[in-house]
Amino acid sequence: MREDQEMRIGIDAGGTFTDFIVMHGDGRVESFKIRSNPTAPDQVILEGIRRAAASARDEVVHGSTVATNALLERKGVRTAFVTTAGFEDLLTIGRQNRRELYNLTPALPVPAVPRELCFGAPERVHYDGTVARQPLPRDLAALAKRLRAARVEAVAICLLHSYREPANEKLVLAALHGLGYVCASHEVSPEFREFERASTTVINAYVGPLMDRYLGRLEQSCPCPVSILQSNGGSMNANEARRHAVRTVLSGPAGGVIGAAEMARRSGFTRVLGFDMGGTSTDVSLCEGAPRETTESIVDGFPIRVPMLDIHTVGAGGGSIARVDAGGLLRVGPGSAGAVPGPACYGTGEHATVTDAHVVLGRISAVQFLGGQMRIDEQRAAVAVGHVAAALGLSLHEAAEGILRVANANMERAIRTVSVERGHDPREFALVAFGGGGGLHACDLAAQLEIRTVLVPRYAEGLSALGMLLADRVRDYSAGVLGRTDPAGCFADLDRQARAAIPGARIERTADLRYAGQSYELTVPWTTRRAAEALFHREHERLYGYASPDRPVEVVTVRVRARKPTRKPRFPPLEQRPAARRESRRIWVAGRWHTVPVLLREQVPASGLPGPLLITDYGATVLVPPGWKCTVDAVGNLIAANATGARPSRGSSRRRPGP
Repeated sequence: MREDQEMRIGIDAGGTFTDFIVMHGDGRVESFKIRSNPTAPDQVILEGIRRAAASARDEVVHGSTVATNALLERKGVRTAFVTTAGFEDLLTIGRQNRRELYNLTPALPVPAVPRELCFGAPERVHYDGTVARQPLPRDLAALAKRLRAARVEAVAICLLHSYREPANEKLVLAALHGLGYVCASHEVSPEFREFERASTTVINAYVGPLMDRYLGRLEQSCPCPVSILQSNGGSMNANEARRHAVRTVLSGPAGGVIGAAEMARRSGFTRVLGFDMGGTSTDVSLCEGAPRETTESIVDGFPIRVPMLDIHTVGAGGGSIARVDAGGLLRVGPGSAGAVPGPACYGTGEHATVTDAHVVLGRISAVQFLGGQMRIDEQRAAVAVGHVAAALGLSLHEAAEGILRVANANMERAIRTVSVERGHDPREFALVAFGGGGGLHACDLAAQLEIRTVLVPRYAEGLSALGMLLADRVRDYSAGVLGRTDPAGCFADLDRQARAAIPGARIERTADLRYAGQSYELTVPWTTRRAAEALFHREHERLYGYASPDRPVEVVTVRVRARKPTRKPRFPPLEQRPAARRESRRIWVAGRWHTVPVLLREQVPASGLPGPLLITDYGATVLVPPGWKCTVDAVGNLIAANATGARPSRGSSRRRPGP
């Protein structure tokens, strides 16, 4: 990171809007939004960069959705899979896990690579790394010829036990050079378990060419260097993102997790549930001092084995479409109106969405959106919601309230997934709500979950973009070491790679440990083997209720992370601005119509105000319902407290505020 940079720009390309947070040379922050363009996202980003007047001395940190959308929409490139001869069905067979235990005819997942594009290479490496058979030059030449005939754009190589000894995989990689985007598992995910390693490598190849072309266009037109946020919450340069596109599949949501954790910390909260409600989806996460991470994740049915933040996503956002199904039941999402055509109230959409329901209930006015830069069509929203109301036999406001209740139920289940289902009591956490719609739903969700504190951060409407600027430069390396008695040599090799990638970085070591014979691992910090095993026993007891210190412990994977801090924004205290005259609006809340005050964030007095009321920001609105009281702290974060006697938490989510 160059110290003479004048500006850093965080960009989160969402499904409905693209958010920009600009940090000037003195640390000051400003934000703005531009309507997203799904067919040309790079053009919207370049428009925002021009608006920020960026120069060659500045830097862009971008949360990209290119890999995410290509994976979710199955719009990756034509990809081939090369593995050890005899294992060509690996992707189709997968694991024996049954996600629908009692469904006798479950729908089988469709691999990203069809069976006819799976090829075998005559070679073999044993489990201990012994090379039993090298691929012959004539076999590799024949394989290359078959791949050319198949007209593939990308090739994923994953040979048996190459995590232990990649020599054969390197030979295949060299032989296929020039056939397009070619990647190998020893570079992408050199870890134990063939199917997960193969799936990760395939996804990298499947979306890699799209990311490569996208970044090429962006870098060609962008006046300044571009970095990409990874799914692990750290940034990497564009060249790294080209080769490791799979590490960006949760790029945007990861920025939100980083932003939520940091803004909550500045208000004194260290145990928080992140609730990011955007236009197309809602992302939820849990943080106990630091965001939770995982090395195993499933994204839309595909196992991905790279370090990433533990984020759960549901198809419930402001653009989620409401409909009545064949059985007469109200459904909301996962389909979304997106940026085009968007919710009906944006002036081009036809379907009723969650945003339209809020407009009908008076919670979003015609002139407040984006500081008045974008007008809301209230009549069009009423017509769209009216179709749902007619199908259900309800009044207009009853249908709108029903849409919000169904959306809330979907989001409540998501929060329970990352908390209750993982052994955490949500009542012991504060709910951090952000994104364009988070503040409109947060208090209702908190009441359902018996959470007594809601925090809506400053810059909530663009917090994911802010998280891009708060993220450090990070690079992860790993090596499978199952069966080796001493992993010290592997740690040393990974240390050298990490220091070469990010000179001057701090090196963090962790390892995946398990009891001998187990089929799952726990990741713990590594200083010495004895210390790591002691931590493993304690963590195993915390998670599963027991530990067996007398059982042998295996080291499955060693991990090294290089981390280098970046220049961070500064947040001057929010200046209080008393309202010259108090605006009011008639809204539907708590089952009836109320006339409530409408204030800007800086107009909320330090003593706080009781609900019901609305607080409006540039791109978001906060609804404080009856029974809640809202204050603004020195950082500028809104803090709403439930004053109706929510069940007390059994632990504290708050500590003394940080700087």
